[in-house]
Amino acid sequence: MEHPGTLVLIMAVAVLAPLLGHATGRWLAVPVVIFEIVLGVLVGPDVLGWAHHDQVIDALSDLGLSMLIFLAGYEIRFAEVRGPTLRRAGGAWVLSFAAGLGVALLLSGADLAKSLVIGTALTSTALGAVLPILRDSGRLEGRFGSVATAFGSVGEFGPIIAMALLFSGRSPGAASAVLAVFAVITAGAVFWAMRPRPPWFARIIATTLHSSGQFAVRFVMLLLAGMLGLAHVFGLDTLLGAFAAGMLTRLVLQGAVPELSGEILGRIEAIGFGFLVPFFYVVTGIDFDLKALLDGGRPLLLVPVFLLLFLLVRGVPAYLLAPRDLTGRAPRSALALFSSTCLPLVVAITAIGLDEKVIGSGEAAALVAAAMVSVAAFPLLAFRLLRREEGGGAGKGSPGRAEESGEVW
Repeated sequence: MEHPGTLVLIMAVAVLAPLLGHATGRWLAVPVVIFEIVLGVLVGPDVLGWAHHDQVIDALSDLGLSMLIFLAGYEIRFAEVRGPTLRRAGGAWVLSFAAGLGVALLLSGADLAKSLVIGTALTSTALGAVLPILRDSGRLEGRFGSVATAFGSVGEFGPIIAMALLFSGRSPGAASAVLAVFAVITAGAVFWAMRPRPPWFARIIATTLHSSGQFAVRFVMLLLAGMLGLAHVFGLDTLLGAFAAGMLTRLVLQGAVPELSGEILGRIEAIGFGFLVPFFYVVTGIDFDLKALLDGGRPLLLVPVFLLLFLLVRGVPAYLLAPRDLTGRAPRSALALFSSTCLPLVVAITAIGLDEKVIGSGEAAALVAAAMVSVAAFPLLAFRLLRREEGGGAGKGSPGRAEESGEVW
């Protein structure tokens, strides 16, 4: 490791972020991820210059993003998101992608390569950010939570598929063929995951869960590593493998040891949200090009433009195609706001655009900054609308401890 001090610094920031979130929670519920990114900017090269990159830092950051997408994939509850709700969510994303590509073509002067990057970024949903706050507020188990999960799942899975098809460097036909082969293999893995597990499998999970063996945790990590490796072999974005691994893990655990799946997930979340995921967000802040955002004025002016486009491109189709049983303006508007909340995939997509030199550093910084604002503002606005609809009542319908402590996401 070339810069061990940076590792210590990043972990110090990761510890400080929830403390700040707790301290500000009595006045305003600010997502912890915002503190992680802002503190990363502070210690990064554009401000204090304390943090430095090396291969270990980059590898841990990549693992953090993979773990975030893995946990998002795990949260998909197939029994609740399938059927008409899933079809409406898919239709809303397709409409968003068409609108996003059209708007991006206008913004970029018909530059197709740049438009694909911007247009895809405008269609993403931060499912990994939305689900924890819905769970903490008690809304995840209800109808609104099911609909938000469906729209968020498609909003995360759709851009990942688009990235695999459009940013792989292959022709569309070749990319589609490779993706189809990957899908067939993943479908085979899903079929395997849904089969009954032998009795010894559940027995060894229960026996080692409170010992140093930790068979379940190691098995889950093997699934994640295997799907990441499979995506890499096929030349696809590893996020696709991480998402598939999360879905497979839920099927395996729910089928084999449903009574222990929650405890096992808690241990995986401890690895993810306790170490790898904050590592990714802090490094995102370190990599954030603050100088490019503030230089010349145009990138800074693009921040509110992109924020509005997140709402128009992603939120309006979600509002229009929300299920009919989601009645009233408030739930539909809240769904639109949650669907427009984005960040992780925006970071990943803009990073690809920068690597391919099809998007400028200022535009990338503006997109990431707008995505940060969306994570901070849109869920709060959504909850205000829902509380107003409920007449300001407390209990299960209110944000509860998530807003009181500020320790969300």
